[in-house]
Formats: sequence, structure tokens, C-alpha cells
Amino acid sequence: MKRSLTPQASEDSGALQRWCAGSVWIAFLLLQAPAWAAGHSGLRVWLPEGVTTTAPLIDRLFYVVLSVTGVVFVLVEATLLVFLVRYRRRPGRRAAYTHGNSLVEVVWTVIPALLLLFLTMDSQRVWSQVRGTPPPADVELEVTAEQFVWNIRYAGADGRLHTEDDLTTINQLHLPVQRTVLIHLKSKDVIHSFFVPQFRLKQDAVPGITGRLWVSATTTGNFEIACAELCGLGHYRMRGFLTIESPEAFQTWLAQAQREP
Repeated sequence: MKRSLTPQASEDSGALQRWCAGSVWIAFLLLQAPAWAAGHSGLRVWLPEGVTTTAPLIDRLFYVVLSVTGVVFVLVEATLLVFLVRYRRRPGRRAAYTHGNSLVEVVWTVIPALLLLFLTMDSQRVWSQVRGTPPPADVELEVTAEQFVWNIRYAGADGRLHTEDDLTTINQLHLPVQRTVLIHLKSKDVIHSFFVPQFRLKQDAVPGITGRLWVSATTTGNFEIACAELCGLGHYRMRGFLTIESPEAFQTWLAQAQREP
């Protein structure tokens, strides 16, 4: 004998179906995030243009983490809302006690553990490429942060830093494109933070410690160096100017700057 659904059961079934459809649709949109980041149209979500060889690695990791955590968030919150509606207090209905389901508990423990393991291994891989042993440097320079300027030191003709033929500039950083640049980062007074959004690079400059970072730019252009650490009353005006140019233009600028008094 076929049993028909009560109005309440029918309402609950409809709500569950709408929840499933909505959750799948939102999860689908979140899973498109990496495609938006890598699309040939240049469309980018949240992030500025990446101009180094390591920027795509960081962007991809960002969107992978966003997609995974976004899908999990939508599913968990949608389930919570469905349970709030379906199992709300109703006249004449008593709460029932259940011990639980061991299989379900194992599943919702193992799946998050596997997801976290995957994200950890992927993050470590990207970290080792971005912040591991740098490749052989074509150019070495030193950036010393000071309230409220960036002091830039380039090696002279001898190719060594801290010799008599060094070139120093204030707030003017020039880099050659398609060349590996090794930066020695220092601070003269307080903690600063060297931040170039287009590099996907943010590194604290700590007094007494020489930090080391490397970049290899892929695009020419003019960008801004920001201090991303509150370093005093003049923090707002601590900005530098970054110029990425061809190797020939970089050598020409370097020679001209060394000739100037």
C-alpha cells in the first residue's frame, strides 16, 4: 500500500531539495575561482597583477585554499540551516535521543584530515619554491629600512656590496626584467615590512637580522613599495618606487647614477 507524504513531510522534503540544489550551485561557483585567476581574458578576483615567476604559484595556492574552504563552509552552514528548520520545536513533537553513527563520524573526520593534509603538502611545496634556496643571482642589492625611507644599495663595478664604489639611492629601486635579483633586507631602527603586492612578497625587516629574499620579474613597469608594518608617526609616508626595466636600460641607469655626484 502506497503511503502519501504529510504536508509537513512534503515541506521538509522540498526544503531539503532546495538546500541541495543551492549548495551544489554555490560550490560550483567557488570551484571556478582558479579558472577566473588563470583565465586568458586577464580577469582577476581580489589580486593585483602578478609580475614575478613565483606569483602564479602563490595565486594558484590562494584560489585552491579559497575553493576548498569555501565549499566546506557553504555545505556546513547550509546543513546547519536545514537542521534548524527541519528539527525545530513543534507542538506535540518530542525530541528523540540518538547515540550517533560511527561510520558517519569516521567519514567526517577522515575527509577533513585528508583535505588538510593535501593543503599542507601543497603549501609546503610552494613555500620551498618561493622561500627555499634561491637560484644563482644575477644582481645582488641591499635594502635598509629606516624611519621613514627605504635605503637602496647597489654593488659597483667590483660586484661586491659595502665597498667604495657602491651606489646608494633613497626610495628608488630599479630591477632588470628576466633576471634573478637577491635582496638583503635590513632595518636601521624599528620593525618595518617590505611589501610589493605585484610580487606577492611581504617580508619583515627586523633590526639586527639580515633577511634574504629573491625575485625574478617577468614584466616591465612602475610599481610601489609599501611599508606594511606600523613603524611610527610617519608610517603613512614610507613608500618607495620600483622600476622594472630591460637589462640594458637597467645597466644604463646604473652607469648614469654612478656618474652623478
